Amino acid sequence: MSDRETTLEKLKLYQLWNMNCGFLGIQFGWGLQMANMSAIFEYLGANAYQLPLLWIAAPLTGLVVQPIVGNLSDYTWGPLGRRRPYILVGGILAFIGLILMPHCSALWMAAGLLWILDTSVNVSMVPFRAFVGDLLPKEQRTLGFAMQSLMVGIGAVSASALPWILSHIFSISNASTIANTIPLNIEISFYIGAAVFLITILWTVITTKEKPPKNLEKFEQLQEQRGGILSSVKETWLSLGKMPPTMQQLAWVQFFTWLGIFCFFLYFAPAVARNIFGAVSQDSNLYAEGVEWAGLCFALYNAICVGFSFLLPYLAERTSRQITHSFCLVCGGLSLISLLVIQNQYVLLLTTIGFGITWASALSMPYAMLVGSIPPQRQGIYQGIFNLFIVLPEIAVSLGFGWVMRNVLHEDRVLAVVLGGAFLLVAAALTLLVKTAPTTIESQSPAQSLSGLTSGDSQKVAVKLEAKIEN
Repeated sequence: MSDRETTLEKLKLYQLWNMNCGFLGIQFGWGLQMANMSAIFEYLGANAYQLPLLWIAAPLTGLVVQPIVGNLSDYTWGPLGRRRPYILVGGILAFIGLILMPHCSALWMAAGLLWILDTSVNVSMVPFRAFVGDLLPKEQRTLGFAMQSLMVGIGAVSASALPWILSHIFSISNASTIANTIPLNIEISFYIGAAVFLITILWTVITTKEKPPKNLEKFEQLQEQRGGILSSVKETWLSLGKMPPTMQQLAWVQFFTWLGIFCFFLYFAPAVARNIFGAVSQDSNLYAEGVEWAGLCFALYNAICVGFSFLLPYLAERTSRQITHSFCLVCGGLSLISLLVIQNQYVLLLTTIGFGITWASALSMPYAMLVGSIPPQRQGIYQGIFNLFIVLPEIAVSLGFGWVMRNVLHEDRVLAVVLGGAFLLVAAALTLLVKTAPTTIESQSPAQSLSGLTSGDSQKVAVKLEAKIEN
């Protein structure tokens, strides 16, 4: 690998933009999905207890698709190169899913398209993480990650706010005028998202060239030995039983953290519409206004996440990684619990700031605590395993929280968000019990603290930290 790196030339700024442009489209698609899918399901007649199971596509596709596509793209070479075939195929399929989603007239259609959309986005997203290591020399990788972080922020913030912008600035209807239909402003948002997704993906595929393996014959041998799905699954299973103590402790922190975060994603928008704006059904104007306002809250917490990420190394240097992460989790936990007493939409924005602080830390600090406890040569496999403790709690919520919602919380959506806040407080307490190896978060640049804005993006942090170790 080292002799190959000596042949890598520095890229100009426009070339860095070209190689990461498609990442903006991916985050735009994720942002639309996270802010609007629960509302879409309710527009199509879903009850509150059905939402978790309808969302199961997100964690399951991340669990299955990310490691498979990552491994396959490592050992692929063709006319389009190594990573670009997967980026292009995922982009085309995601474009189709985003175009069709607003035309769903039944729950089963929306749920099926969500599976297609999540799978497609994961197929496109995984190779982008490898682009920085593939194409950039060591001295440019921090800049490459910073460019990806910029794309993340632009895509997620603009997508989350888009339905509100279309309704309030361009006077496009935000109401569901016919039962079991999706409002026009959300429909157009998905069309715009589809166009942004495909255009940016095509731009990256067309303008970014990949270099073939230096020794193609040796590469083909490696492809035969390690390129299969079964070999990756076997290695993951064997490594799972050898997790370092720090990783075992952090697994519990991650489990409760992502229980809380997933409850937020599932129920925040419907809770705002019904409990803050007072909508009695999804067909009312108040419901549409509430969902739009929730989209603005999503945009705000994403923006806070980007800004606060620059403070994390400073805070960790002056306290510790455990104290910093625990503090950030407490901020989000108390913010979500405060929904019990909030009745004003503008006060709600303050609680969103607290969750943005949690989101920034959740996507970087656990990996900073983990990185010194695992062997450098095993970073990839252990970071992949660490991702299991994000998707497994999401799967648990998807399969079991519907019963809790129906029989314990009586379909009170705001109580579901509040319960998510309680999970974050548990995670904050567990964080203080974590014992880490003596590594330094302060040596990590602010750009490397930035990460993707959806649970499916969590492994990007792992790649960034692995690159930092390599450097």
